[in-house]
Amino acid sequence: MKHNLLLASGSFARKQLLQEARIPFSVVQQSADESACDWGMPLPRVVKSIAIHKMDHVLLPKGNYEGERCFVLTADTLCLDNQGRLQGKPTDYADAIAKIKASSGGVRAGTAFCLDRKVWKDGSWHLEQRIDRYVEAYFEFEVPDYLIEHYIECSRCLETAGAIVIEGYGFQFLKRVDGSFTTILGLPLFEVREALHELGFW
Repeated sequence: MKHNLLLASGSFARKQLLQEARIPFSVVQQSADESACDWGMPLPRVVKSIAIHKMDHVLLPKGNYEGERCFVLTADTLCLDNQGRLQGKPTDYADAIAKIKASSGGVRAGTAFCLDRKVWKDGSWHLEQRIDRYVEAYFEFEVPDYLIEHYIECSRCLETAGAIVIEGYGFQFLKRVDGSFTTILGLPLFEVREALHELGFW
């Protein structure tokens, strides 16, 4: 590979997806306060605004030489339950249970990513080109009441939007998917690969 992708996310699923896709990456930090974004907007707009907000708060290492380029990726995922309520990560155990029950009846998952190509010039990083995209999927995910506690114990649901984890232990509760499977996981790989190609990553 010609370049290394800088992923500004601590998401286990996003890191795993990039690893399985053989896209080389390193993890960097970002300090964005997601609550500063307008959560009253429609799902596509709020998710995209958070992904861009994260990009504006990425903590990048210094460049090694004049003209060096880097590729930086941020992303965000939110769910919309069948009552039209936005669902982010649960705040605690009780909130996780409420979100899991709210997922019954169908969920819209929206993931937006922001991909920047930056160049090191005059002692700082400068934006050369940006691609931001939103991808949505619909799915049905049902955890019966008698397995909710076990599901919480056996998955990373406290770290995910809507407390929904459809891989691993969660596979057995996934009834149907309409759209991009990797979007639900937190990173629409098809669209990310296309964006990387468009920006000259390879």
